Amino acid sequence: MTGWRVLLTRPAEESAALASELASAGVFSSSLPLLAIQPLAVTCAQRAVITALDRYCAVIVVSKPAARLGLALVSQCGPQAPAQKWFSVGAATAQILADYGLDVSYPQCGDDSEALLAMPAFTQSVACDQPKVLIMRGEGGREMLADRLRSLGAQVDYLELYRRELPSYPPHTLCQRVKVERLNALVVSSGQGLEHLRQLAGDDWPHLAALTLFVPSPRVADMARSAGAQHVVDCRGASAAALLAALREYPVPAL
Repeated sequence: MTGWRVLLTRPAEESAALASELASAGVFSSSLPLLAIQPLAVTCAQRAVITALDRYCAVIVVSKPAARLGLALVSQCGPQAPAQKWFSVGAATAQILADYGLDVSYPQCGDDSEALLAMPAFTQSVACDQPKVLIMRGEGGREMLADRLRSLGAQVDYLELYRRELPSYPPHTLCQRVKVERLNALVVSSGQGLEHLRQLAGDDWPHLAALTLFVPSPRVADMARSAGAQHVVDCRGASAAALLAALREYPVPAL
């Protein structure tokens, strides 16, 4: 484990929390956030969705920012949230919802869309006539989840609460960070994180594509390989536990 030297690319607060857990396991990490969370202006349409939450048999919250912003909107629009089932992909997002007092479930094994869809509690929630599901998310993302739900006959609506922007960095920042800190792996937590990684890399991408790249799902793994990444590891989740398990399993590259 101590041979890994990884670059974290999540938003700053999330990278700091992940870095702490990695350090406890003896893994060196460096943080270069490639996703800056920008809340969207609250619209009348968003408020209308929140005031009619009881029409959904299930609400899925796909990220911690979506949970925080969604609950802030819930607090503004009513004294309490309806009592239907809430779901998240990961434990950290679920904890935010549970702290608010919601009835929330998340996969105990795996933290991706496939694991969520396989949950008996989720299957039971959508086993009704004309099921309607709300997905709280940022702009874009988790399309596979909605597609699968629609294939099962569910109506799926989105409540988009934020956008993810690429912070501004000087040219060659990414490659220089890798070289100076002798990093041997990159970590992305989403498809958009991968897109921002390539965008920031620019002409340096062919060099960076030779590093081991840890990704959260088969979908992002396919995207990375199509982009030319040579050593892609699917962690089957974006949590610290999933990343640590992959780091333990995958051999540290030789210098």
